[in-house]
Amino acid sequence: MDPKTSDLFDTARESARERTAVRERVRFLNEAATRIGASMDMRKIVRELVGAVVPHLADAATVHLLDALLPGPHLDVELPDAVGSLTAPLRRVAVVHNGVEAQMWRTVVPEEQVHVMPPSNPVHRAMAEACAVLVPRIDHEIAAMLDRTHTTGDLTPLILDRSLLALPLTVRGRVLGAVVLLREPGRELFDEVDTLMAEQLAIQTGLALDNAHMYRSEANATDALQRSMLPALPPRLSCADITHRYRSSSHIAQVGGDWFDAIPLSGSRVVFVVGDVMGHGLHSAAAMGQFRTAVQTLAALDLPPEQVLRHLDDLAQRLGEDYVATCLYCVYDPVARLCTMANAGHIPPVLVREGHGAEPVRLPTGAPIGVGGVAFESADVRVHDGDVLLLCTDGLVEARGRDIEKGLAALCSAAERPLPLEELGDTILSDLRTDDQEDDVALLLARLRGVPSRHVAHWLMEPRRTTPSRVRRLIRATLAEWDLSELTDVTELLATELVTNAVRYANGPIGVRMLRTDALLFEVSDEDQHRPVLRRAEDTDEGGRGLQLVSRLARRWGASGKTPGKVVWFELDLDEG
Repeated sequence: MDPKTSDLFDTARESARERTAVRERVRFLNEAATRIGASMDMRKIVRELVGAVVPHLADAATVHLLDALLPGPHLDVELPDAVGSLTAPLRRVAVVHNGVEAQMWRTVVPEEQVHVMPPSNPVHRAMAEACAVLVPRIDHEIAAMLDRTHTTGDLTPLILDRSLLALPLTVRGRVLGAVVLLREPGRELFDEVDTLMAEQLAIQTGLALDNAHMYRSEANATDALQRSMLPALPPRLSCADITHRYRSSSHIAQVGGDWFDAIPLSGSRVVFVVGDVMGHGLHSAAAMGQFRTAVQTLAALDLPPEQVLRHLDDLAQRLGEDYVATCLYCVYDPVARLCTMANAGHIPPVLVREGHGAEPVRLPTGAPIGVGGVAFESADVRVHDGDVLLLCTDGLVEARGRDIEKGLAALCSAAERPLPLEELGDTILSDLRTDDQEDDVALLLARLRGVPSRHVAHWLMEPRRTTPSRVRRLIRATLAEWDLSELTDVTELLATELVTNAVRYANGPIGVRMLRTDALLFEVSDEDQHRPVLRRAEDTDEGGRGLQLVSRLARRWGASGKTPGKVVWFELDLDEG
């Protein structure tokens, strides 16, 4: 082969090697960028970065991130601006070394150490100038400079005579941290191609970290919004002991549209409600808040359960087609020991009857809230003292590979264990938990407690001028029988105001009722639709002071609707004299 032909073959072979090298670099960058951008977890993003560069580009790598960027007590603190980030604390979140000195690296350069980069440090220069900084060989002076950020041993033996490449982790002009690459003395120095490849990975890492931070910030905002809307229920009401649980399907944020509530009504009654807005995220959490507020407002009007669901359905359709939810609404009357329930596409409640096991309560099932054009029906369920009413969302009983009937059977099996209410709630969640949970779970448990008949007094009277004095006599005798004579004076005073108003406006019989629970409750009902309103009484006004007196002396008071008419009531603490 003549020399000219040989040169052509050598050139061709060299070109082929270069093309192969370029393809390998492009493949490496694509694979590394894909792994780096695949996660929303900052530490996993960093691990993918150092796993890609060691040993392909470097023999050792460390990553330093702004401490404020990472989850912790400072989670809600805003990130510093471009200037502030240069003096902000950094946390060393990853240290990787490919060699026999790996253990020494872990000892001298530990992960999770927080420090501030001095301006003389090459890493600080890379962050300040937003560009790569190359140190061909680390001498004793530079080693001493780098050692100032490491306090657990002598760094010099690990970095002396190594080649160093420091790159900033930035996004949209904001500094998030830095990555430091080192090569052993026997390896070629970092060249221009190495720097370009490392810069591309640093850019990809900065974008991934920023996406993760924004995702977590939005998730935390949604979480805070949702949890601010969920109720802080007391463990005990006058007619029930209650406990509740909420568990999210997300490992990053507690985000969803499930809600529950227990709303006291007049007559020691209580509304138990649970609902589930379709979907996840900020929209679902906001919709949940609107539905829960609407339920509280409608409950205060004391409407029948089926009418509450009807109004919720109308509200959802006015808000938009994306507002769809299931809901179960139950009113418990401890005097009648009766639960009146209505269902809008929700899974049925479970009733645990003391000594008789647990079973789902089959109710007429309406369409979900927001579908429109579907009638809702209510049903009455008799209960006994000590029964446990269980309301939950479908995330508790539905799972991949398990239909809802099997889930309900498992729920009943877990719920019928004779445990204290708090332990029962934990047991139910533990027994029905699955590793592939795809939906949030809301659970509300209420151990029902009726009002004994001996603690209920009820009278029906005609609206006559003598009715208030007659009521006072009945109050005095009843309180003496209940050993509550010390409450006679204030009860007579406030009851007289309510009965007098009823006599003045009622067109038919007046109902008067007293209940003794954890408080003394007094009610007056009539068929007049006009509810009393608390207002400021001027000196020249002939009326208006009665309700002010009730408002000042009673623990609580209110007026609610009934069919037909209204109920006006007040409560007194039993220890008041």
